[in-house]
Amino acid sequence: MSVKPWRSVLYVPGDKPRAIEKARTLRADAVILDLEDAVAPEHKDAARGNVKAALAWRWPGPLLVRVNGLGTPWEHADREMALLAGVDGLVLPKVEDAATVHALHLRVPLWPMIETPLGVLRAPEIAAVPGVAGLIVGANDLARVLRTRPHPERLPLLHALSAVVLAARAHGKVPLDAVFNDVRDPQGFIRECEQGRTLGFAGKTVIHPDQVELANTAFGVTDAEADEARALLAVWEQARAEGKSVATYRGALVEQMHADAAQETLELWEKARSGPY
Repeated sequence: MSVKPWRSVLYVPGDKPRAIEKARTLRADAVILDLEDAVAPEHKDAARGNVKAALAWRWPGPLLVRVNGLGTPWEHADREMALLAGVDGLVLPKVEDAATVHALHLRVPLWPMIETPLGVLRAPEIAAVPGVAGLIVGANDLARVLRTRPHPERLPLLHALSAVVLAARAHGKVPLDAVFNDVRDPQGFIRECEQGRTLGFAGKTVIHPDQVELANTAFGVTDAEADEARALLAVWEQARAEGKSVATYRGALVEQMHADAAQETLELWEKARSGPY
């Protein structure tokens, strides 16, 4: 899988045309136009029309659509519209088994949402399905079903969060962290982003424009980190030119895996600087 940034992935309700237009001006690495939970039943048809129109526009990065789930009255119309309009990927809500994803046989990248206990337990099989690009945590639904209490460090959900990261990374897929609900608490959002990055997530799904740049910073590569990666690679390349299998950088042993990680860091830094992909 090519290296590209997924630091911030912005949900935009499909029944909010002005919000959709504004999303094109933001620096989110990707946008999810939402036809599911963010849209009331009586607005589903209008939202689908708005999303169809938006899919014809030029967007700076990947444009995904979260369709309504299997068994709902809107599932077939949502998928048909998105596929015919040329979506960059489909977000599938409340996926609980690999067979469901396999059976869709769609021609675009799929992003299953892990929002239930069964989804967490079967995340490895879901991530392994060909065509799956990544896994997205839906923590609100998961916490409700698990009957957990709110916790500032998400302690009751740590096992599930790590399980999703493990499943995605094991199969070379992108793990995306859940949304942070309180848009009035930027410091809490930053703390949760830092936690998500520490756990191994590639980025965070966000629900407000003000969260985009905060997520980009938290999950991004700083200039100092890029310089560090560049310096490590220079030491490694010099060692390999001398026929050595290992090198030492600032007192630490450097092997091929460290060079690979530094190269990935540089690629993410370069691509983020050039704009969303």
